[in-house]
Amino acid sequence: MSDEYIEDKDGKKIRKLVELKTSTAKEYEQIMLDRVEEFKNKNAEKSIFNNFIQNTLVTGVGTLLNLKVKVDEALGEDNLKKVHEAVDKILLLGL
Repeated sequence: MSDEYIEDKDGKKIRKLVELKTSTAKEYEQIMLDRVEEFKNKNAEKSIFNNFIQNTLVTGVGTLLNLKVKVDEALGEDNLKKVHEAVDKILLLGL
């Protein structure tokens, strides 16, 4: 594109679009993809730590939920209701 400028009434220079190439969109797309790749590589080291923390937390919570399900199954429905009532009473005493 050539650099032709027009001045508006406030004296600001505005670049005049003289030619529009069909490859401009592809160029911008490639630039954006390169930029994303650059940030991905730059943040890879931080990401490893964050992924480790997230995986540890998710695994821990999943294990606790599986344990709860197994305990619920082992207690049976009647005993489970009694346990829930006891927990509710303990929590209400704390209020």
